[in-house]
Amino acid sequence: MNTFSKRMAGTALFAGTLLLASQASASELNKEAYVDVAAATLWSNPGAARTGIDDHSVSNPVNLWSWTKSMSYDEKLWLVGELETQALLGQKVDVLEEQGDWVKVAVIGQPTPRLAAGYPGWMPKSQLTIHDRFSSHVNKPFAIVTKPTAWLYDEKAFIKKHEEISYNTRLPVVAELKDAFAVITPDGKTKWLSKEDGTLYKSEADMPPATGEQLAAEAKKFLGLPYLWAGTAGFGFDCSGFTYTIHKAAGITIPRDSGPQSREGTPIAREDLQPGDLLFFAYNQGKGRVHHVGMYIGNNQMIHSPNTASSVRIDSLDNPAYAVEYAGAKRYVEGH
Repeated sequence: MNTFSKRMAGTALFAGTLLLASQASASELNKEAYVDVAAATLWSNPGAARTGIDDHSVSNPVNLWSWTKSMSYDEKLWLVGELETQALLGQKVDVLEEQGDWVKVAVIGQPTPRLAAGYPGWMPKSQLTIHDRFSSHVNKPFAIVTKPTAWLYDEKAFIKKHEEISYNTRLPVVAELKDAFAVITPDGKTKWLSKEDGTLYKSEADMPPATGEQLAAEAKKFLGLPYLWAGTAGFGFDCSGFTYTIHKAAGITIPRDSGPQSREGTPIAREDLQPGDLLFFAYNQGKGRVHHVGMYIGNNQMIHSPNTASSVRIDSLDNPAYAVEYAGAKRYVEGH
């Protein structure tokens, strides 16, 4: 098992117990915590990460570009089935279980039939934190990152970079300047985000209803981004992580995985497809289990994150590989 760096930031994460700033005992374990890295990668089993290969994904801070770009195809393919999902900086999780330096968590806001609380998986304990300043602001106005990735800075002059974070990351805003937001990070510190990289909302209810055309336009921001199994961040997506994240960034929560995505939403006939609709593909010539999802963008085309060997791209629905497996479409936006 890897040894991870521990950080003191209002809350301490020690080897045996997740401790609050008040030094609570294991029996007083707080079941809620917040992700303290740009994107925490959740694993199927504790300690599954490969020493050397996966170090950049299980550290604090993480370096996800170094991780994904250093892996060979076979090393990335190995991740299939080993990873569950990802959770973004500041995202709340329920801590379900502890095992050494690892914790099993449920990611709040990632619906799955597997667990009512949220999407489950194992992650290093060092990637979580609890800080009163952050938790007291989570229901206050927030900035959501609208670029594929963006930098947080240590000061409002944007000179010293602090951390590169993902699209759809939401952080509480405590001040607004002409060209910057002052945001609180999960460790309770103040950092700065350029207004060019994010949008301010008073609450999620304040987010305007998205149109299908807007969803399709957002999806195109990621053309060429390499596939990452379990990815839900601007550093790499899997197929359903891509469609989930595009909707979530628009204030629409849909199931995390393609199968459940295909079972909710409004059914749409092939001849009635509009941009933003989700397209599903299944084994047994479209009659079996759903295994893939893409987003319709018009002109008989879809944008999707296909597989480990590929990147986010646009394909025709007449492509034989997809035409034979087409299993229907669903819509998650209103007033299309």
